Amino acid sequence: MGIKNRDAGYVWAMGGLLVLLALLGWSSAMFTQYFASKASQGAGTKIRRALFRHINTLSHAELDKLGTPSLITRITNDTNTVQQSIAMMIRLLTRAPFIIAGSLVMAMTINLKLSLIFFGAAVLIALTLYLVMTRSVPIFSAMQKKLDVISLISRENLSGNRVIRAFSKQKTACKRMDDATEDLARTAIRVSRLSALLSPVTYAVTDIAIILIVWFGAIDVDLGGMQTGDIVALVSYMTQILLAMVVVANLVTLMTRTAASAKRINQVFETVPSVQEKNTEPIETDETAPKIEFEHVCFNYNDDGDDELTDVSFAVPRGATVGIIGGTGSGKSTLVNLIPRFYDVNAGCVRVDGRDVRDYPFAQLRRQIGMVPQQSTLFSGTVRDNLRWRKPDATDEELLAALQTAQALEFVQKLPKGLDSRVEQGGRNFSGGQRQRLCIARALVNRPDLLILDDSFSALDLATDAALRKALRETTDGMTVLIVTQRCSTVRNADLILVVSDGELAGVGTHDELTASCTVYRDICLSQQTEKEAAR
Repeated sequence: MGIKNRDAGYVWAMGGLLVLLALLGWSSAMFTQYFASKASQGAGTKIRRALFRHINTLSHAELDKLGTPSLITRITNDTNTVQQSIAMMIRLLTRAPFIIAGSLVMAMTINLKLSLIFFGAAVLIALTLYLVMTRSVPIFSAMQKKLDVISLISRENLSGNRVIRAFSKQKTACKRMDDATEDLARTAIRVSRLSALLSPVTYAVTDIAIILIVWFGAIDVDLGGMQTGDIVALVSYMTQILLAMVVVANLVTLMTRTAASAKRINQVFETVPSVQEKNTEPIETDETAPKIEFEHVCFNYNDDGDDELTDVSFAVPRGATVGIIGGTGSGKSTLVNLIPRFYDVNAGCVRVDGRDVRDYPFAQLRRQIGMVPQQSTLFSGTVRDNLRWRKPDATDEELLAALQTAQALEFVQKLPKGLDSRVEQGGRNFSGGQRQRLCIARALVNRPDLLILDDSFSALDLATDAALRKALRETTDGMTVLIVTQRCSTVRNADLILVVSDGELAGVGTHDELTASCTVYRDICLSQQTEKEAAR
């Protein structure tokens, strides 16, 4: 209008308005960028915290089912995908509907008939996006599972690198990783081909719509129903729709991957721990009852599997040293894992101080237990930090006394900084026997009422084993000690010995009683000693 009528004032006024609108758009973009980054980072942080907190409420059964590599992938890769998607949706996707709706409305104000082309193009593009998304989500879910496999293989290869080299299995390990990555690549290519259809289809539909607008618009111009500028405006609005749709098309791949990742994260949140606290208030215990009592206990890891423990019954008096012995896979570790309630029994009852372990708050039950698991786990930090896990305010005298009992004081004192010496991740700068002794010392610092040593002497030589057992007898007076082992020499002087075989108690008694009455125990002793030594 201004140019046609040579109205300079109108041109300057409209030009100034365009500049103001451009500045407003730039300000809005900066505002959106800032809050998109803040919202996405905040959401990612909260998801990770909530996910980690929830994972720590899960019992061992759920952790075994989900798997450590899968949980790591979900808390890192899946959460990062959701975080990135939030930022992109705030920055780009929220603008697209307004641009499309505004363009459609403006097209309707110019020519209602030609605006039908806009609606037809929008429907076709939306249908394309829907079809691609519905077919992509299952493939992205499969991709995330394949990432779990790669995470598992990487974890195994890195942690077992020395074993791989010792057996010269580098090529096998590389082939295993190559197969997993190629499998992931094939799936990624498959979903990429599907996603690659979006941009061409979007451009094709939009270009056809523009051709139709120009064609039918030219007819209307010839008939005097429209002006040339109206066609230019309609094409401009269609271009705006095209740009918005291209943005949406490019985001569809991210959104479909995000949907798969969000589903995997929600699977963790929806997992309910099978072991739950009945109450959080401390309960009263019976000081006259046996320290530990199993009553017709049955347990299996899978509801449809065979029992790992079958009708196990025994009682452990207070202050007793109890040896639990049996072959590999007999159920020894499973038995002791029921005491701190890492798992719940399927039948029967486990009591500590006369009360069912299911009645205890977790803190009250586990505070009185010092446990050294089969796998000696140390955490990055210092020796002092690791020893103070149960008792943060433990004095150096208490730490040194625990190290002395665990036969670890000598090598700790030889370290460059003593208690302040560095512990690498997993304690890899210590030998297996040193890690075991440090873990035993950590359990002893707080002087627990019940000490459980789950095959914690396996990496020790016989002399250190004997010295450690002697020190435990001298310093654990009044403490109930459970020693899980495969060595009969480790438990022969125990007050009570439990012989476990195929998930059942094959015998209960002292060394002399079991040697005379229990065939399984006698066979274990004879396999490790001569008949004369076993009888002593």
